[in-house]
Amino acid sequence: MSKVVAFGEIMLRLSTESHLRFSQAKAFGASYGGGEFNVCVSLANYGVNAEFVTRLPENEIGASALKEMRKMNVESKNVVFGGERLGIYFLETGAGARGSNVVYDRAHSSMATIEKGTIDWEKVLENATWFHWSGITPAISETAAEACLEAIKAAHKFGITISCDLNYRSKLWQYGKTPSDVMPEMLQYCNVILGDIDTAYFMLGIPKVNPNYQDEKSLPVLYTKLFDMIPNLKTVATTLRYSVSASHQRIGGILFDGKSVYHAAIKEVNPVVDRVGSGDAFMGGLIYGLQEYQNNNQKALDFAVAACCLKHTIAGDYNLVTLKEVENMLDGNASGLVSR
Repeated sequence: MSKVVAFGEIMLRLSTESHLRFSQAKAFGASYGGGEFNVCVSLANYGVNAEFVTRLPENEIGASALKEMRKMNVESKNVVFGGERLGIYFLETGAGARGSNVVYDRAHSSMATIEKGTIDWEKVLENATWFHWSGITPAISETAAEACLEAIKAAHKFGITISCDLNYRSKLWQYGKTPSDVMPEMLQYCNVILGDIDTAYFMLGIPKVNPNYQDEKSLPVLYTKLFDMIPNLKTVATTLRYSVSASHQRIGGILFDGKSVYHAAIKEVNPVVDRVGSGDAFMGGLIYGLQEYQNNNQKALDFAVAACCLKHTIAGDYNLVTLKEVENMLDGNASGLVSR
């Protein structure tokens, strides 16, 4: 049985209600979320053994976050405690022509102050078959980047499949280093990467491009450059998102395995309930699909896109859908009829 281990930060999410602006809010809805943890929740919902590794403050808020992991059926036995606080992010949910807005409050959090050597990775990864991380962790602090690289190297040493969602967040890179200073070494060990071509180029420190994802001839050349720079790379996927408005999205996807380009049909998502975490839903679907549908990259990609689309219909960070619901959408059942 496969076991996926993910490393990152779980945060307290405080969101305005009924699409209110921050200045209008008299209360905030409290929930939890975070890129890598969201991936674990998706996988647990699909029946995969998923473990989340993080650092929490030793107080009631940290204890509540740990309970949330257990509530979501995500293994948490290797969570460590220390540091001052849990990271927070505030979300103002957009509507129509007004986009959503995120304000981070995660400086000096338990994960931001984690150091190399805090986690016993040989113990954690003993029975793992897959390790997942994202570009968010190395963005929050230099010590978090070092701890993440330590985990990646350990996973590579054990021959574990390593995946990364590039997840570029411009508001987070504030400690004096740029992605191109940090990410190239970390990406060297990756087997599966999710991200836009231009973002990948930017993080690798090579001139950015403006890819045309509809151009069948140019895509293999652009993706192959990533394979040339990342020796362990086997699969690259890109989520295609066309925003008609904050309430109406068009979602598709592309996968390249070093030989062939696979496309998933564009799907309409209207109305959007919550698009936060939809990229994580794609990543969780991709990890599941690549393991479950081996040698069928088209189905793996289609599964990821379907999972991403369904997440837009669910409030909160997590993609709280079942395997059956994703499979139903793959089979063309997207009518939204009541199940009786």
